[in-house]
Amino acid sequence: MPVLPEATIRAACEAAAARADLAVRLRRELHRVPEPAFEEHETTRYVQGFLRERGIPFHRFRWGTGGVAVLGEGDRSVLLRADLDALPVEEQTGLPYRSRRPGFMHACGHDAHTAMLLAAADALAAGDVAVDGRVVLLFQPAEEGHGGAAAILGEGFLEAFPADAAVALHVWTGLPTGTVGISEGPIMASMDRLRLVFRGQGGHGAFPHACVDPVVMSAEGILSFQTLVSRKVDPAEPAVLTVGAVRGGSAANVIPESVELLATVRAFDPAVRQEILGGIRRLGEAIARGHGGGFSMDLEEHYPVTRNDPGATARVREAAAALLGPEAVRPAHRTLGAEDMGMILARIPGCYVQLGAATDPSRAEPLHSPRFELDEKCLPIGVMVLLASAAALLGHG
Repeated sequence: MPVLPEATIRAACEAAAARADLAVRLRRELHRVPEPAFEEHETTRYVQGFLRERGIPFHRFRWGTGGVAVLGEGDRSVLLRADLDALPVEEQTGLPYRSRRPGFMHACGHDAHTAMLLAAADALAAGDVAVDGRVVLLFQPAEEGHGGAAAILGEGFLEAFPADAAVALHVWTGLPTGTVGISEGPIMASMDRLRLVFRGQGGHGAFPHACVDPVVMSAEGILSFQTLVSRKVDPAEPAVLTVGAVRGGSAANVIPESVELLATVRAFDPAVRQEILGGIRRLGEAIARGHGGGFSMDLEEHYPVTRNDPGATARVREAAAALLGPEAVRPAHRTLGAEDMGMILARIPGCYVQLGAATDPSRAEPLHSPRFELDEKCLPIGVMVLLASAAALLGHG
């Protein structure tokens, strides 16, 4: 038996097509006003105003950015999520609707995610697509490495707005417009952000014998940490350890007291993650001890693996195939990028969908690029997928 009847499929297609121009307008207006994590005040006001015009109550989170709205009634509920925040990137697209805020840009498509969810809310509020239950619309702040999902879950979000399943879309320029990437199981890696500090004894650069040099310790550490992936992890198992920042010292002739490293670890297997984290601590302490210095490691942030539930994913995949044709539903790109939607999917079953967003993926700019741009023809397709996924996971009227 198909997951959705023809009438529901047709309704989702027609509702999305009727809102294609709306989705583009919303996305462009949001694109002009990018805001960083937990500072999405104007974006939140925009979302709230749009929903209020349609008689949809919106509940802000206590810190003032992001929020939630609920449509429909019933015993079952599905969560549809969009993220609000932008990146500290100087836009270089030259688009007429480019960022008005120097130093910030929607370089990851969150403006599109929010626009698609608002357009889907408009269709649901109008009754254009019937669903048998409640739809929880989550407009999440702070996805870009600041733990927005952790913050809302810590505030009891799922207790206040329980859901039986969850769906999120992410625009994906590695896939052509008109396609989606859907796979069950792990599709994005866990992410740990670390602060590593080598401590020594500072002094004059002309008298290194009288000092304990943390610069040398940190150099040894950076090179040694790489062996944890190359020599401690099965080569068939994906893992990454990257040191992205080195901070220490103020002059050529001064040996500093300490050097700070900022690093990230990515993995799919929790045992691999633990092996790398434990190895960083062991190597760091051993290197520091050998020089007569000290070492500390602080875990600043952790995202779990983003893991798609097999049952929920099967229903979303079937709905997408009914909308777009089976050939348009492709395996998701498994990536060592991370996504805090994984925190929600660790609590409730659901599906994270990659939405094709490029006319030619071989020439498209990657996510987080200052020249990132998406094919706006993907927007009504995303609205369709959100509507059909909600109907498929809840049932239909």
